[in-house]
Amino acid sequence: MSIEKLIDMMNKQKLIDGMIHNQKMNRQDFVETLIQKQHDAELKNFIAKQSSTELGSYLDGLNLDNAKTLWGKIPSERENDVLWELSDERRSELAGDRQPDFGESKINVYDLFEDRLRNIPISTRKDLEQATPIWIDLINPSKAERLFIGAHFGLELPEPVEATDLEVSARFHVDEFDNIHLHSNFLLDLVGDSRSVPVTFILHGGILFSMRNEELPVFRLQRRRALTQPGYVSDSIDLLLELYGADVEVSADSLEKIYAKLGVVGRHVLSEAITDQEAAGILADIAEEEDHNGRIRSNILDTQRALSFLMRGRLLTAQQIADSKEIQRNIDSLNSHTAFLFDKINFLMDATIGFININQNKRVNQLTVFSVVFMPINILAGIGGMSEFSMMTEGTPWPIAYGAFLLCSAVIGVVTYAALRYVENRRLKKKM
Repeated sequence: MSIEKLIDMMNKQKLIDGMIHNQKMNRQDFVETLIQKQHDAELKNFIAKQSSTELGSYLDGLNLDNAKTLWGKIPSERENDVLWELSDERRSELAGDRQPDFGESKINVYDLFEDRLRNIPISTRKDLEQATPIWIDLINPSKAERLFIGAHFGLELPEPVEATDLEVSARFHVDEFDNIHLHSNFLLDLVGDSRSVPVTFILHGGILFSMRNEELPVFRLQRRRALTQPGYVSDSIDLLLELYGADVEVSADSLEKIYAKLGVVGRHVLSEAITDQEAAGILADIAEEEDHNGRIRSNILDTQRALSFLMRGRLLTAQQIADSKEIQRNIDSLNSHTAFLFDKINFLMDATIGFININQNKRVNQLTVFSVVFMPINILAGIGGMSEFSMMTEGTPWPIAYGAFLLCSAVIGVVTYAALRYVENRRLKKKM
């Protein structure tokens, strides 16, 4: 709905309210209340269909009376999101001194104080305007929050997920304003939930901006180190390199967990025998670890590309270049570990499939034994069902004739089975 249509709807509501109020009728209070409820429902239905950005533009475009009416119908849980979209003047007119806070998102702002990072508490826009940070870490920011923070520092902050959907060649670049953009995937390794989380980094004016939609152990680890260790970082690029280095450490820890899990699976696979159900469970575990190992390899290669970009761009000091090379050496060692794990995974998968084939061969062998044992019996049964058998046993009572036939069939089956077992045992003894 355009703002013109909204204005028409609100003007019609005012006109109807005035007409009802000026008319004298029975139960006028009841009619006015009913009409007011209809108008409220109409406005609430309109509000429910609009985004926060649209509502903010409508409130800025309406005259003050209509804006106050519309603002009064906005649900309290949506007010904060709409406040982000309003101009300062209209926000003051509608909400007084109330400032939009950061809602469900989380913003961590850090500056350097006495040679170590210091966390600056941020809850409203005014807190951010008074800060002089070197690191701004945004977790699950809304579009309005990103726009405000970007406008405050003079840059555009993209959505983390959209940024990492770019082609690999476009994820690391320097824009026309000399801002450095890096879009990487960081490992989130939780019990039963291992995945890659996209993170966007922007280096602008000596400030590192990091944006993601989930909390990550890497960032918690870095915050703890930087807050407690003096001289741990000296600028925003140091922070960026330390984050990449910590991601490599987390990847190494995850590889150790894969080693341990495959060790348990390997002992099970190399046991004397496993059932088909156990083999199915083992294959599922192996596939899960293969996917985990592949994700780790992808993430550390992504980190390696980011470090190479920074080094090629001559954006690092001599000490930072040395730190980057050390991280790359760690990545090279992890690459050899992931390659070894892929080989081990393939071996365990082949061994498990081999056990499944052995179990199938055993079942086929059992069916073969049964078919050999019952083959002569089937021949006798065919003979016993023909007219010649009746002619051969003529004069013999049928219970005796068929009883003898069944006994003879059973004896032949037992003898055949015993002969097969004897041949099989001799074959096994020769192998031993």
